[in-house]
Amino acid sequence: MTPFENSIALIGAGQMGQALVRGFCSSGECDPTSIIAYDPNPAAEKNLQDTISGVRLTTSASEATRAARFVILAVKPQHAASVCHEIQPAIQDNSIVISIIAGLPTSWLSKALRTSRVVRVMPNTPCLVAQGVSAISNPPELDTKDCETIQRLFSTVGVVHSVPESLLDAVTAVSGSGPGYVALLIDALADGGVQAGLPRQLALDLAVQTFAGTASLIADTGDHPAVVKDRVSSPGGTTVAGLSVLERKGVRGALADAVAAAAERSVELARSIT
Repeated sequence: MTPFENSIALIGAGQMGQALVRGFCSSGECDPTSIIAYDPNPAAEKNLQDTISGVRLTTSASEATRAARFVILAVKPQHAASVCHEIQPAIQDNSIVISIIAGLPTSWLSKALRTSRVVRVMPNTPCLVAQGVSAISNPPELDTKDCETIQRLFSTVGVVHSVPESLLDAVTAVSGSGPGYVALLIDALADGGVQAGLPRQLALDLAVQTFAGTASLIADTGDHPAVVKDRVSSPGGTTVAGLSVLERKGVRGALADAVAAAAERSVELARSIT
């Protein structure tokens, strides 16, 4: 593995920002000293430094931006305008801005930052345990080497997909919001286990591992989920009895509708900001 040779400014040292830096550094892709971070919350900065020794801190977002080639914007959407206004004068000709701000289009970011070298990435919370998925949309003017560098960095926290920006609202609805749907389903499956007589912790352990194991099975074999479903659905058996209830209750349609609603909300949030 070729060591990462460029510095990275992390603007926003919250949960996701820390997850990314932890992945970059623990994989050996980056040396912690190549990370320059800023967060207005001193507790977040201290937590980052305590977790990843060697990360450098600055007193302002503009100072961090000026010192780095790659600038990761990991702030909440409502803070985007003020942060972009602050760092814009510090953007260099060779700077590349990587935004993980949900819903905020590159057209708005490029105008606010006065640069077209803006990459949008939609990571999800399993990146916290290096099991995430990130969708990356690169601008056409970015050269192949820089695109490969960004993909290599985000690969340290999970799987990476390159997508056109037009798909990012749908990506947000599936993988960005998806951990919430999955957590609800795990909780419901565990509740069902308790109702059937299992101790709460055992029911939860069984539910969690069943979701994790089934996801790994589908990922590793490449089998369609319907094939896995049919494989465990013996005629007149327990699985078919349970699936029949789920179909009657409209669980499949409810999940599809949830994704559609989340995608529409992502579009609405972007409109409210821009």
